[in-house]
Order: sequence, then structure tokens, then C-alpha cells
Amino acid sequence: MWDNRFEEILRQHLPFLPADEKLREDVALLDFGLDSLGIVQLLGDLEDTYGVRFRDDALTPETFQTPAVLWNTLGRISETAG
Repeated sequence: MWDNRFEEILRQHLPFLPADEKLREDVALLDFGLDSLGIVQLLGDLEDTYGVRFRDDALTPETFQTPAVLWNTLGRISETAG
């Protein structure tokens, strides 16, 4: 499971996710309002917070399907950066 910072950042970019609703690993991020502009902003926030850079091969629609996929991608990027 992800850390609190990740969930806080992600929730900021999901306008249709109620504040009291649990963020499940398998929810479709697009269903909760993540759009192309939100993806760009989310990337910037994640890069700033975790001190990583998403490479082009990670910038695919699949990366942003669910919180679990995004968290796993972030983990792989962090491993190669560190």
C-alpha cells in the first residue's frame, strides 16, 4: 500500500472522489475526474514530493489507470533514481 503523502497528493487531483470515501487500489482514476491537465499537475506534484523524474516510457495512459499502478510505477522510478 502507498504512504499518506501519495494519497494526499492523488486526492487533490480527483475532484469526484468524496473526502470520506476510501481510496481503493483498483479505482479508475479517470472515473473520479483525473483529466489530462490533472495528470500533468499530478506528475509535477509527485516529482517534487518524491524527488524523481518520470521518464517518457512511464508517461502512458496505463500508468494512470489506478492508484495501484501509479504507486507501483512511482516505486520503480524511485528505485532507479536512488
